[in-house]
Amino acid sequence: MNVILTENVDGLGNIGDLVKVKPGYARNYLVPKKMAVEANPRNVKELEHQKRQAERKLQKVTQAAEVLKGQIEKNPLALTHKAGEEGKLFGSVTAMEIEAKLAEAGVQIDRRKIQLDEPIKAIGDFEVPVKLDAGVVATIKISVAAED
Repeated sequence: MNVILTENVDGLGNIGDLVKVKPGYARNYLVPKKMAVEANPRNVKELEHQKRQAERKLQKVTQAAEVLKGQIEKNPLALTHKAGEEGKLFGSVTAMEIEAKLAEAGVQIDRRKIQLDEPIKAIGDFEVPVKLDAGVVATIKISVAAED
């Protein structure tokens, strides 16, 4: 018997998979627990429609993320901080500060998407990845200089 899974089932498949199982397993376990529905022509057609809708939505999100990536990468950031003799900063550059600088440049982004492993504590040029929606990763070029 063919069924369409409505939940992830260990050892069987993921949501939306069309799988063949024994009739008793489907009738007595999967369907009553709402883990699957029978794969009749109407349900298969509905599943295909939902997959197309999800694909279109993913495509729109990916396009928006690519546009945001272009905005982020065309704006290199220049930051100045007080620094010591050896090029070490008094304080550090954090994701919150990078978010504020991007907002000044007109790019709104959540600071949790900025993948800064640890705060920047030295003078120099750095590249920081930003994880956007749909798996798109942008890179911010940051130049940290010493204040006069």
